[in-house]
Amino acid sequence: MSTSTPTAVTCDTCSEPLRLPKPSSTAPPRARYCSNACRQRSYRLRQKSGGMDTALGGGPLTQLSSFVGRTDEMVELARLLHEVRLLTLTGPAGVGKTRLSLELAGQEARSRRCEVSVVKLAPLTESGAIRQEILTALGAEPGGSDDTEPTDRDRLLVLDDCEHVLDTCGTLLTELLPGRPRLRVLATSREPLRLPGESVFSVTGLALPDPASGTALAECLRSDAVALFMDRARAVVPDFQLTRDNAAHLGEICVRLDGLPLPIEMAARLIRAFPPAEVRTRLDERLALLTSGWRLADERHQSLRASLEWGYDLLNPVERALLRRLSVLPGGFGPDAANAVAADVPEAMSAMSEILIGLEAKSVITPLTGAGGPTRFRLLESMRCFGHELLVAEGEDNGVYERLVAWLTTISLPLHSEALMPAAALGRLGEERANLAHAVRRLGTGTDERQLLLAGALAAVDVAQGRGTGATVLVTHALDRTAPTSAYRGVALEAAATLAGRTADHTTAARRADEAVELERARGRSPLLGRLLLLRGTIRQLRDEWEASRGDLEESLEIGLRLRNVTLAAQAQGMIALHQVENGELGSAEREIERVLPVLRLRSAPQWLHPVLVTAGALALEKDDLPQAEAYFAESLRGCSDHDKDAARALEGLVLVAARGYRFDRALRLLGAAEQIRGGGPGGDAWWRERVRQARESAFQALPAARADAWLEAGRGLPRQQALALALGDAEAGPKGERAGHPLSKRERDVAALVVEGLTNRQIAARMHVSVRTVETHIRHIRTTLGLRSRAHIAAWAAQQRPDAAPAPRPGVPQPHTCSTALRTRDT
Repeated sequence: MSTSTPTAVTCDTCSEPLRLPKPSSTAPPRARYCSNACRQRSYRLRQKSGGMDTALGGGPLTQLSSFVGRTDEMVELARLLHEVRLLTLTGPAGVGKTRLSLELAGQEARSRRCEVSVVKLAPLTESGAIRQEILTALGAEPGGSDDTEPTDRDRLLVLDDCEHVLDTCGTLLTELLPGRPRLRVLATSREPLRLPGESVFSVTGLALPDPASGTALAECLRSDAVALFMDRARAVVPDFQLTRDNAAHLGEICVRLDGLPLPIEMAARLIRAFPPAEVRTRLDERLALLTSGWRLADERHQSLRASLEWGYDLLNPVERALLRRLSVLPGGFGPDAANAVAADVPEAMSAMSEILIGLEAKSVITPLTGAGGPTRFRLLESMRCFGHELLVAEGEDNGVYERLVAWLTTISLPLHSEALMPAAALGRLGEERANLAHAVRRLGTGTDERQLLLAGALAAVDVAQGRGTGATVLVTHALDRTAPTSAYRGVALEAAATLAGRTADHTTAARRADEAVELERARGRSPLLGRLLLLRGTIRQLRDEWEASRGDLEESLEIGLRLRNVTLAAQAQGMIALHQVENGELGSAEREIERVLPVLRLRSAPQWLHPVLVTAGALALEKDDLPQAEAYFAESLRGCSDHDKDAARALEGLVLVAARGYRFDRALRLLGAAEQIRGGGPGGDAWWRERVRQARESAFQALPAARADAWLEAGRGLPRQQALALALGDAEAGPKGERAGHPLSKRERDVAALVVEGLTNRQIAARMHVSVRTVETHIRHIRTTLGLRSRAHIAAWAAQQRPDAAPAPRPGVPQPHTCSTALRTRDT
């Protein structure tokens, strides 16, 4: 009986022979290194090469680029991989399914828990070739049984890119898995394999910055998408830095690319030729721009267009036709919108729900679930651009846009035909805001009068949601392009007057309102006329035209009563009550408010309920009922916190309450916050402005001038959410920087400020007269609380909090001059 010579086992790092104990009969030896020095050297090499140096499937699988982000996904996938036998990673083109699967496979291989084999299926199409490739990777003997376990070790089989051979993979795995209990399969595909026992993990884009946060640099520091962009950009421009100047551009680039690693990497390589601002601008032509894939990568990874074409070719004709039509909906869509734009495709109309479910399963569309609302979907921006290009190439764009405009016109008609837009209809329009804006811009190239209605609907949505006045340009353009006799002109004029009023341009607001009232009065359209008179009465009140305002409001009330429109009548009565308060008719005003408030609370949108609540608060002030006044102003603030002008007015009401109650420090802080939110002094009519002025003077007379100025400046320096929290009694803030609701303690903020100066932990400890361990504890808590990854990020975050405050120079201590300096701070 012959015996085989045992194979020498060598160190993975230096290849020196290892001294091993007697091997176990049940498990292979686990030693890999001859010393701790070799172990540490191997670790450093893995870090430099992206963390993978293990031979998988007979060949090296070293990744030459770093692996960025996906920490949570790796933890969850590692758990799933040991609980199921078939795990499929799904996701859209360029999301990084392949790289994530290889990182996971490398992690498993390094643990020595199993053997790993990788089969790339992208170049294979024949069933026989696929079967042979998989069996060879599993070590099956030629001509032997396919369903037997060849070794006594666990094995992980990675099947990359299964989407074009789903049936073949499904058939083979159904044969292999039952007979190989120690085999596990990790597959990547744009849609699930749909096999028994399969667990599906949907891979999404990398974490994105919030463009609406107002702190672009801090958001970018927390974003894995931006971290990937920076890593790949530095590969072509080594000195490229994330700064306060370019943070917003980099953040928007990543957002517009949906956090997908493939296009982000391609965009990052453009930094060698274009600055970030120009890359951001050029993304409108992304399909022609993003073509710099790795030279030896698969053909579908050579450009963004090739990646999208690969998935598009896998769709059936009906799915392709629907995809092209959905590309005209940048704001997402529900089944109703999809049916509207695809009305010329009968096969899609008859099975829309099933087709949408299928497109979602194939990672073509993404579901957007709102809070309690119906599910909506969206195309990722790159897929939408690709679909729109195909729509134009097929000559289908004009017909699809006509159907989109007709559908949006239908759901916007209540704005023209009813006295007040029902809250449900306004909410429905809010869901379609981006689609409205897109349709209005498309119509803006011609003279179609429907752009008046859609522009008016867009303005109504922006006012209801507390947005800025970005719709003003579109409304003005629609008025200029269309005929003066257009049917929907009154709606657009109302929108123009409302938007001008919100920017305190009361002259333009009055002119537009006058034109709208006269136009609709001549046409005898009572419902819309009642709403226009209510608007003009409000504008005239702000212009201190008391008699004219009262006349408009009373006529609006008469129309509301005649039409039996309870909400319109209640709003007109509420505005009349404000006239009564200002005229000293407190009894009449109280009766009106008691009558209309319950109706408006039940039926009215927040922007119309707000002025009546402010009136109720003013009435309570005139009666010296401070608790009741504070309650009304607080209720108004909660309902209109997203509306700058309305929120500032409610804050001013709370200023009056605080000053009447001799809480002058609170009054000045709230006044400063109101000025900051509004962007100027007090608003409202002369009666209101005079009372705010008196409250301010009372506070300055009661407090030392320096202290009063400090409280006022403290209020102006409060972030919006902290100002609202202070007003509603949820937090306090002082003039010395003790900001309300701050996530860090005073001591932790001091530590962060010293990190900005570039001090080491030992230097910080000496400066603050504490131990080094205490400083380490503070820094660890700062990172945990703020979700920051490193000391450099703490420095950048702290610099962002006080962008205008520079630390005093100290001899021998490097001073930061830019955020780039902060980012280069080293951990100590």
